[in-house]
Amino acid sequence: MQIQEEQQLGPVEDEVLALTAVVRPILTGTLYALKQDVVREAGGYEQVKLKMLPRLYRAGDGDCGICFEYAVHDAIVSGDARVLERINDATALCNVPGGTPRSILFGLEKTGSQQLVDTARELLTEESRLLSGAKGLPAKLKKHLALIAGAFRNRKTRPALPHSINGLWRTDLFVGYHDSDRWVATTVKVNPTQLVGAAGLRIGIIPTKQGRSDAVRKDDAKNLVICPLHHDEDFMQTFYECWRIVQAFIAADAQVPAEVLLPRPAHREVARILHERREFPIVDVVKAIEAFGQPDLLTTRDRNVTVEQLQGTTQTQKLIAPLSAQQNLL
Repeated sequence: MQIQEEQQLGPVEDEVLALTAVVRPILTGTLYALKQDVVREAGGYEQVKLKMLPRLYRAGDGDCGICFEYAVHDAIVSGDARVLERINDATALCNVPGGTPRSILFGLEKTGSQQLVDTARELLTEESRLLSGAKGLPAKLKKHLALIAGAFRNRKTRPALPHSINGLWRTDLFVGYHDSDRWVATTVKVNPTQLVGAAGLRIGIIPTKQGRSDAVRKDDAKNLVICPLHHDEDFMQTFYECWRIVQAFIAADAQVPAEVLLPRPAHREVARILHERREFPIVDVVKAIEAFGQPDLLTTRDRNVTVEQLQGTTQTQKLIAPLSAQQNLL
């Protein structure tokens, strides 16, 4: 049996650090939601200063959704236990082998989609396999990236795609494991009613919804494993608070918003961190404030143990074991 130990290396310091960690991907998502022609006039994404965001940004219906995709991706990459626990449950239902989940951002509807395709191609290997749930040998993912991108741009080519990659133009993330090199196509929707299944998609990540089950579960109608992220005092609450902080910061012309816009001191402190860096490019600000979000809070380690060590018999193949900073397992 494999046991996955998730050990917290230190305490969560305070609310400001937790908010700062999630503000980073929201800033990134907001930057890449800008219209390309506007960004070109500003000298490219790397040159857009934080103080220019209020002048260049125009709110759109899909902006929160794009930022949610970036936030979920960043949470997986950075090892946020609130999200990793749910992702582990979802990949287990998809029978994906491996240790610690990883994420490759791929959403083709985003500005700069070719850069995302190129990045995915760099991170995948020639033996990276896409698990679609269908019988037969899983498809090699890397060689199909161009076909998937082409199907996104040209609807007429979609019927010709192999069944195992059909619908993958809706993919927002490839979630999987580097040690097994197995991946599943994942769709991320901040609005659960917009969740749509497809032959090649396996996981749908959404916020929990009032009155609906918060269990990670299979939805046979959509052919998806539904992975709801918890809200109250959990990841979704932090995300929405950070979304409001960034929106208030933009509305205040990249200054610290008035107290009526951000009544909580912790929220204004995060806005102050941004205001102090308004003269710097957004990509540099996102990188610089990473240190404020406790990036090394969690470490994950996989161990194989015998049934005798567990003092019992079980059919379970993997256990996820959160540990405090002082605990050791077995």
